[in-house]
Amino acid sequence: MKQFLIIGLGNFGFHLATHLYRKGHDVMAIDKSPVLVQSIKDHVTQAVVADATDAATLKEFGIKNVDTAVVGIGSVLGDSILAVLNLQELGIPHIVAKAISDPHKKVLEKLGVKEIIFPEKDTALSMAKKLDNPSLIDYLPFMEGYGIIELAVPEKFMGKSLKQINLTNKYGVQVVAIKGLDAGNTRFSPQADHVLNQGDILILLGPEKGLDTLKTATQK
Repeated sequence: MKQFLIIGLGNFGFHLATHLYRKGHDVMAIDKSPVLVQSIKDHVTQAVVADATDAATLKEFGIKNVDTAVVGIGSVLGDSILAVLNLQELGIPHIVAKAISDPHKKVLEKLGVKEIIFPEKDTALSMAKKLDNPSLIDYLPFMEGYGIIELAVPEKFMGKSLKQINLTNKYGVQVVAIKGLDAGNTRFSPQADHVLNQGDILILLGPEKGLDTLKTATQK
């Protein structure tokens, strides 16, 4: 069990906090709004009405022992920045921050935040990629310039081995796993001689350019 601190209980913070709690983790949720805190109090370990921009307030709650703090404040840039600075001063080892714009992201990077998320942007990007290619089941940003996708095996790949389709050399894309028709039948790091069948789903990791080229090639 890990200890998490979630600051900001908008849609993103609320769902993140409640999901982590359901997974069995210790979750403290903080927000300035009594209404939002009231709505989540029965779904997390502890819910507190507090202002995370006030360093003294955070110290009072003894949050130094949390494994990860997530700053979900997005609407007020100054509040997000102050919350991050306060967490850094308290020595929190792992800080994740939500950004709502590129300038916001740049400021967080300047503060040394290593993990920055764009919930709305990432969701929109994932949806755009799925609408663009019907064979694409899911898309997940991995790191700058890279992504992970789930791709239904195209007809032209069926009956061929991974060695024959040669995705790594052609597109710089790595096959991380293959999911079969049976949900429990997933092969991780499959061998080059693995033959693809109808209904298989490829989980691929690679550069955005390579993934896009591959998706275009499979549509022809």
